[in-house]
Amino acid sequence: MSRPDNVTIVDVGPRDGLQAEAAIVPTAAKIELIDRLSAAGVPSVEAGAFVSPKWVPQMADTADVLAGIHRTPGTRYPVLVPNEKGLERALECDVAEIAIFGAASETFSQKNINCSIAESLDRFRPVAETALKQGLRVRGYISCVLGCPYEGDVDVARVVQVARELDAMGCCEVSLGDTIGVGTPVRARAMIDAVTAVVPVERLALHFHDTYGQALANILACLEAGVARVDAAVAGLGGCPYAPGASGNVATEDVVYMLHGMGIRTGIDLQALVAAGAAISGLLGREPASKVGRALGAKH
Repeated sequence: MSRPDNVTIVDVGPRDGLQAEAAIVPTAAKIELIDRLSAAGVPSVEAGAFVSPKWVPQMADTADVLAGIHRTPGTRYPVLVPNEKGLERALECDVAEIAIFGAASETFSQKNINCSIAESLDRFRPVAETALKQGLRVRGYISCVLGCPYEGDVDVARVVQVARELDAMGCCEVSLGDTIGVGTPVRARAMIDAVTAVVPVERLALHFHDTYGQALANILACLEAGVARVDAAVAGLGGCPYAPGASGNVATEDVVYMLHGMGIRTGIDLQALVAAGAAISGLLGREPASKVGRALGAKH
């Protein structure tokens, strides 16, 4: 399989990134971030989540965010939906794409969504079926594909099993998440090779955290296998609360810089992306975690 000429970036900063923030980010700031990302040419921006505000208070204003953003034609705005109640709320907000979130680790599944892997898949099936009947796209996430904070190494056979199930539900993409950022290029490539035996590579996405500084190397290894969809978070927002020292999602700026340097097209204006990362980081009172963001930002 050859390296792709084009890569689709899904910026998960407004959801996966900001939900890790302890202080509530103002709705207007979330709207501005999403609008900046879409204006920079990011083709898919994860806009929020219809989850219990008791458990994820940062996402309580998702409906208001969706009502306030400028929806750029051709840009996707997926939202995380854990169950049928969440789907109902998403449909009320004219959402065109949802995401469901499972795990390849039994212990992580129990602690994160309070059910087994099998139970989570049973919960997702009616959600996916209803969403597809309503004409929505459905994206599937699998966390802990390269390691679990409770179980350590995760058997790749379980990753393959969950990926097969999500694909069978009709997911347009299956995003493979190294939730605690412990993967290395050889392991990441071996995992991708195993999953592509049951899910076509064009329906796979990468979602790598950068805890050990391996995310870009892992992405590169998987690009060589033909994967052409990458999740990232502007300014490196986010982090896994279960991973001590976790530095969050790989930064979108760093991924785009690498891809453009390889001659791979993304359709993203890197300087506008850097500005978006600087703006949200300033609001949060810290520097961007993106090395590219810091380097290019220092020139202006």
